[in-house]
Amino acid sequence: MRVLGIDPGLTRCGVGVVEGMPGRPGKLIGYYVVYTDTDDDISLRLLRLDEELSRLVAEHKPESVAVERVFSQHNVQTVIGTAQASAVAILAGSRAGLPVQTYTPSEVKAAVTGSGTAGKAQVTAMVTRLLSLDAPPRPADAADALALAICHIWRGGTRAKIQAAALAAARRSYR
Repeated sequence: MRVLGIDPGLTRCGVGVVEGMPGRPGKLIGYYVVYTDTDDDISLRLLRLDEELSRLVAEHKPESVAVERVFSQHNVQTVIGTAQASAVAILAGSRAGLPVQTYTPSEVKAAVTGSGTAGKAQVTAMVTRLLSLDAPPRPADAADALALAICHIWRGGTRAKIQAAALAAARRSYR
C-alpha cells in the first residue's frame, strides 16, 4: 500500500510518501515540505498549497491519504491556519478519488513509538529507524508526515474495515 501522509500547516505543510504493509517496515518514497509566504494573501497561500498537494498526489499515485486531525491549541490563529490547510489536504485526496483518513497526533505517536505522549524527537527517531534512513528527515514537519503515512499503513486497513462494517450495519438498520 502506498500512502501520502500530510502534516497540515499554512506556513509549512509536511508531506511524506511511504509504501508498506501492516507490521512490516515501510519503504520511503519521498518527503517534502510545502512553504507559503506569510506576507501573501490567505487565498494565494491556500491556492499554492492546493496546487502543490494536488501535484504530489498526481506524481506519487498513492492508494490513500492520511492527514493529521486538527487539535485544539491556545493560539487561535494557528488553529485556524492549520484547519484551513487540513481542509485543503483532505480535498486534494478526495478530488483524486482517494480514501482519506484523519489521525490525532496521539494516535500517530502511539502507532510509531508505542506511546501517545512521545515527543517530536522520539517520533523522528522512530521514523528514521522504521524507514531505515541514513539521517532523520528534516524539518520535523516532514518526519511527522512520514509518521502519519506509517500510522495509516499499520492501522488504516483495520480502521477502514471497522468503518465499512459500521456503515453496512447502519444501512441494514435503516431498511
